[in-house]
Amino acid sequence: MALAVALISAAVALPGDTGAPRTGALRANYEAATEQVLLLDGHDHTHDPATKNALSRGGDVSAATADPTTARQTRDATAYVATQRRLRDPRLTTVMVTPKRTQAPATRYALAGGCYTLGPPDEAFRFRATTLGTYLIIDRDRRLLAADGTRSRQPAPSTEWSARLTRGGMSFTSQGTMLRLAGSDAFRVRAARRCPAFEEAQVNVSGRPHAGVAPYQEVRGYVDAHTHAMAFEFLGGTVHCGKPWDKYGPAYALVDCPDHSATNGYGAALETALGGKPGHDPVGWPTFEDWPAPESLTHEGTYYKWLERSWRGGQRIFVNLLVENNKLCELYPLKKNSCDDMDSVRLQAQRMYELQDYIDAQAGGPGLGWYRIVRSPWQARKVINAGKLAVIMGIETSVPFGCTYEKLPTGDAPQCNAADIDRELDEMHALGVRQMELVNKFDNALSGIAGDSGETGVVVNAANFLETGSYWDMQHCEPADGESADKTQLAVPDISAGQQDALFAAVGQVGGLLNLGALPLYGTPMHCNSRGLTDLGAHLVDRLADKHMLIDPDHMSVKARNSLLDQLEARAYSGAISSHSWSTPDAYPRIYRLGGYVAPYAGDSTGFVQKWRRHLGWADKRFYFGFGYGADINGLGAQGSPRGAAVPNPVTYPFRGFNGVTIGQQHAGQRVYDLNVDGVAQYGLYPDWIQDISLVAGADGAALEDDMMRGAEAYLQTWERAQGVQPDSCRNPDLRRSRSAFNRRVRVGMSTKKLLFRVGQPYERLGSTYTYCVKGGKVRVRISATGKVTER
Repeated sequence: MALAVALISAAVALPGDTGAPRTGALRANYEAATEQVLLLDGHDHTHDPATKNALSRGGDVSAATADPTTARQTRDATAYVATQRRLRDPRLTTVMVTPKRTQAPATRYALAGGCYTLGPPDEAFRFRATTLGTYLIIDRDRRLLAADGTRSRQPAPSTEWSARLTRGGMSFTSQGTMLRLAGSDAFRVRAARRCPAFEEAQVNVSGRPHAGVAPYQEVRGYVDAHTHAMAFEFLGGTVHCGKPWDKYGPAYALVDCPDHSATNGYGAALETALGGKPGHDPVGWPTFEDWPAPESLTHEGTYYKWLERSWRGGQRIFVNLLVENNKLCELYPLKKNSCDDMDSVRLQAQRMYELQDYIDAQAGGPGLGWYRIVRSPWQARKVINAGKLAVIMGIETSVPFGCTYEKLPTGDAPQCNAADIDRELDEMHALGVRQMELVNKFDNALSGIAGDSGETGVVVNAANFLETGSYWDMQHCEPADGESADKTQLAVPDISAGQQDALFAAVGQVGGLLNLGALPLYGTPMHCNSRGLTDLGAHLVDRLADKHMLIDPDHMSVKARNSLLDQLEARAYSGAISSHSWSTPDAYPRIYRLGGYVAPYAGDSTGFVQKWRRHLGWADKRFYFGFGYGADINGLGAQGSPRGAAVPNPVTYPFRGFNGVTIGQQHAGQRVYDLNVDGVAQYGLYPDWIQDISLVAGADGAALEDDMMRGAEAYLQTWERAQGVQPDSCRNPDLRRSRSAFNRRVRVGMSTKKLLFRVGQPYERLGSTYTYCVKGGKVRVRISATGKVTER
């Protein structure tokens, strides 16, 4: 205990008069503390990869402690999941990626990506959509038609042409000027060949995407329950380099930050703090020498073609979390956007809809793209069975709805009230938000947080003080299971990308937070935040449940999360989800028992397989089981590292993906990616990662892949139960009705949605047949192609 106190004292006694971070007395204190730790156990904790592969990122987990679930419960749960894998799979079909191209475009949107002649004079051009119905028109010398009559090498507003259908053809306008070729401004448009391809990142997946044979049947597909695809707008819009798309293509989207490029990669303060290298190659497209990479937290990882590759490889649910941290945004010296959490959330939501429109534009018209933002499980099921990607909008921010607080001598002064929460939640729900966390990095007026350990914790705790006027109130605790505590407050000197959420610490360091005075002297580990769920937090939980939204307790303190789960259990509310391992092991069994969904942080292949095996022991036999992951890509979490090409079971390209698609190495510009040596460098390598985890799992590889493909169905069933639909009566015998009572509740002509509200979730949804259990046997309900009951 004396050593622990000495270690904490040395680590958190930050001098208030140093001008540079991690130097002088501060660094000496750190190094001395680290030496004591090494003498104690011989283990260098400063670069411990366990943070990426831990069962819980939200608290300290000891390998020597007992699982809160008994050995028998674990065996029974694992055996139950095995029986579910033997159930019949739904019949699948395939769909085209884009509509079949016709000789003459039927709409002004159908030109997208095509090669067409404009006649007269019958010159051929490539049409690259910039927005819906607007194009770059590119000749065979790769020059762009411009409004002034010239042909340019660089895209600009003057090279964007809006198409309009006319009698017998099309016309095009740019900046109020009609396109004229050979004296004509009305053109006959016909499909042609031999136009130069537009330079773009490749997908390198062959075979059509899988889809259902009926829009209301059981679905198959991978789930990413936690990613930040719009993070290019957070922290003021200048921390993150690159963006998921640009109307002029990858050469404009996949570029480094101006402060990186201006110094040839040697002025990147955040990248240097995270990676420990003095500089990096600032060039993105087309060479990608240094980025993207698994531990490059300041560079774009979700370019839309990379996301498309993951969809083509089998992903069918993508949860995008709108993210912000106002205080760290204020501290970072460069910014172009508002630092207000909710302003940032609104902007990122707007960008999601803009990306949907952009992908629609590439696909040939509104609603035709593969990226579909959904607002209900019924809509998501229809989208997935149409072979597309269901995109769900969520929130993960430190001060949602303005709900910070100010620490006063008389107590906490919340900066929001119940009416504020109701009003802002109504706005977010109308915007499309359906999944939400109450906290992220700071204590707020809703809940305490789990905190961060190491130097990340020191810096974020300092920012917590600037935001609220108080530090985290971490107290010594002894959890009953020996492992479910909040983050231990030891200032170990590591803010490398391997330490999760290290970007926050790097921003704080650049902003000067390490120059604050000493932080509190915390007691002997383990540590628990004494701040729990507040009355305002409980009010928000009830309102989220009233709106049938999915509630994520990740990042909350153990005390707050237990209160939240108590509240959900009292309501028998299934809409709980842990999306990226920021809950603790005591919470996971409770979430499963509610009928909720758990998606651990993806991390390395080997670590994920270990997490999957442990989660099998928590499965609840009353509910459908499927598994997912939380990538947490784009600034908040390092991605999976490579296992190396020399391992005995590497990923071999090309390989066969789900439903027979062939997945080759992904090409982007001059770069060719190989998961074995590059790791999950960017989002397009998640199909490769899925293949890798199946190889790591060995004899259990097929079982793991099956659980992952059932992940989308499990997520949708949790979401359905959050709407008020009862679980199925086969897995829950106490819900079985007599056959006559069942028949009285089912009417010919009712929709599948109404059917579920009347008699609960089906045990099976195979094609046009739903199967239910009643007392004494099973019944089958037939559904029409339009989703109406035809017979029972």
